Amino acid sequence: MLNHIWLWMIILSILIAGGKDIYNEMTSDSADSEVVTDKNLNETTYLGKITNAVIESAGVAVKLAIGLIGVMALWLGLMKVAEEAGIIKIIARIVRPITRRLFPGIPKDHPAIGAMIMNISANMLGLSNAATPLGLKAMEELDKLNPEKGKATDDMITFLVINTSAITLIPATAIAIRASLGSANPQQIILPSIIAASMATIVGVTTVKIIQFVQNKRKRSQSVKNGGKA
Repeated sequence: MLNHIWLWMIILSILIAGGKDIYNEMTSDSADSEVVTDKNLNETTYLGKITNAVIESAGVAVKLAIGLIGVMALWLGLMKVAEEAGIIKIIARIVRPITRRLFPGIPKDHPAIGAMIMNISANMLGLSNAATPLGLKAMEELDKLNPEKGKATDDMITFLVINTSAITLIPATAIAIRASLGSANPQQIILPSIIAASMATIVGVTTVKIIQFVQNKRKRSQSVKNGGKA
């Protein structure tokens, strides 16, 4: 589905850019047309701008992917060490009352619990780059429990909402940006960030659980009706 969305976004952007270039060429007066003799793709045309943006974005994507290799290796290694040392099980046991209600479809000792806990912890500390590989690892483990591959389960959706809202106790990235721009008090956003992220998480999780409850109730009633007819 996402592949089709991206394909149509690319096609539409090219068509719109080409259409605007053709329109500008047709509506330009004779004086402008005499001055502008180069009809090739360049920075003055929309298609040229798209071409430059594609090349620049490709370079940024490669740099980002290479930069994440070290972070992923480090944090996945630390997670493996913590798992072997039993730290993950201890933390999972402490937060089990919460995870059992948020993720009822996950077994209590499943590796996905540890990955999600580490991901949430990294987000709380403002380590977004460190949280990325842990979130991918958690989704990979959750997908192993997925009976319908290609379709997100309730637990995967709930985790995605928590990961996206990301309660952050120390917004290190935002503080660093404010400091680099000359803010007199860059850490002033800590309390507002905690309040905003907490409210986003509460609203997101509540909404997801209500929708899941309604859908599951509808499925149960539908199965009862089908069973009664049979």
